[in-house]
Amino acid sequence: MRAFVFPGQGGGVGEPAAEMLPTIRRVIGDRVPDQVKFFARAAKDADESRALAVRPDVVAGHSLGEYGAAYAAGCFDLETGIWLVAQRDEFLAQAARETPGGMVAILKADPKEVEKTLGDAGGTFVANYNTPRQTVVSGLRGALGDAVAKVRGRKIPLNVSFAAHSPYVAAAGEKMRGVLDSVEFRVPEVPIISAIDGAVLTSADAVREALKNQMVSPVRWVKVVETLARMRVEEWIELGGGNVLTRMLKDFDLPSLKGITFEDLTARLSQQAQNLLPRQNNTSGEQPS
Repeated sequence: MRAFVFPGQGGGVGEPAAEMLPTIRRVIGDRVPDQVKFFARAAKDADESRALAVRPDVVAGHSLGEYGAAYAAGCFDLETGIWLVAQRDEFLAQAARETPGGMVAILKADPKEVEKTLGDAGGTFVANYNTPRQTVVSGLRGALGDAVAKVRGRKIPLNVSFAAHSPYVAAAGEKMRGVLDSVEFRVPEVPIISAIDGAVLTSADAVREALKNQMVSPVRWVKVVETLARMRVEEWIELGGGNVLTRMLKDFDLPSLKGITFEDLTARLSQQAQNLLPRQNNTSGEQPS
């Protein structure tokens, strides 16, 4: 079995592909927020995969990547996806202004130890359970630094100004629920694994409900990987740029599950096509010049 996986908002992202700009501008105007840029890249890769006749058996996304996964599964069209993600971006920007916060990734630390160390400290929550050795903590700007200083492990501040996947973005989450209720969802063409709890989603209503809850709920990517393993997925392809999720896969003891990026896939297909080309044989006996 093959899975498509979509990363969340992280790392660098370029401008949307030229062929997507007219659609983006028609839906939201000339200003393209970062979250829409990430989604546009994911949607472009999904469209190209269809053109290459490479299709998944299941899809999953990490945080913002769940919108890319839902698009790849056929739950809504490109215009709807752009509009939804633009609304999500705006609501989180409002949250950043009203309740300034941040996020810090903690590497080489057991998630249970992170939870224990944070304890009852106010202002912080575990936002992402990424791997058995990587978590992300969200918190208020004034409390986050002091809280994570107590945790052992390598700390990497993330380039965000809000405390995603925590109660501090609850107001944004409520607004997003209303937006999601206003659009039509189609039945997914392939199952979607929810990053909230690793559940297998097969109905339009289930996908909508998962997206309504995902902004405030922790991302449990560990549960996603466990579900993919139980489904006997042998390979995942990471769409949307970069290799964040594929790098994280190294923290799991799952030799049966391999990860490649979409760029790896296209290079592999190109090489296979080259190998199928007829070879030119030199039958003249002349030495090549």
